[in-house]
Amino acid sequence: MLALNNIETFYGGIQALKGITLNVEKGEIVTLIGSNGAGKSTALKSISGLVKAAKGSIIYKNEDITKKPPHDTALSGIAHVPEGRRIFPKLSVKENLLMGAFSVKDKREIDERMSKVFQYFPKIKERLDQKGGTMSGGEQQMLAIGRAMMMKPELLMLDEPSMGLAPIIVEQIFEIIKELNQAGITILLVEQNAYQALQIADRGYVIQTGSIKLEGLGKDLIKNNEVREAYLA
Repeated sequence: MLALNNIETFYGGIQALKGITLNVEKGEIVTLIGSNGAGKSTALKSISGLVKAAKGSIIYKNEDITKKPPHDTALSGIAHVPEGRRIFPKLSVKENLLMGAFSVKDKREIDERMSKVFQYFPKIKERLDQKGGTMSGGEQQMLAIGRAMMMKPELLMLDEPSMGLAPIIVEQIFEIIKELNQAGITILLVEQNAYQALQIADRGYVIQTGSIKLEGLGKDLIKNNEVREAYLA
């Protein structure tokens, strides 16, 4: 479904990605793990078009999307839930959800998508008129994922969904990620909680200073001594 081929991405004169190559097959959960500043978030931003790769190619469903603007990438079926959630704090929960369906004109289709969100996040249904910024961190994360679901994505990219959340909420979020995948959504997950991520991932990649250092099945990476010492200790 998705292939990154020798991607190099820069912020000014600083090289964030140094020729990374990875792929995501339809129906998989693939995780990228690594320390802060390793390039995990930049990889997702390069895919969604928020930053442009200087070299290499990004192929999604046999189409080169390397230079596509973010809104076109979203319309092609890729939803990106960024680090820090980035909901619209002054908009209501309902308005935040509707932003995820910005390209949909059919009200019935919008209602169907919203009903699907409520199946996964019943708390959101109770808060439709509440301002997004007044919700708890866990609720905001659920809203951010719900907003992405309103796009009806084929590929859902999640950047640090567990950040700043209580352990019980983290477990709920990861359970929902598994359920979304079982419902047919392919998942690309960036996560500092390496153990949680590798537990649910089919495959994983370890990024260090902008380069892929290790890759393998999630269950194998959990047992890898190098991974255990660096990320699971």
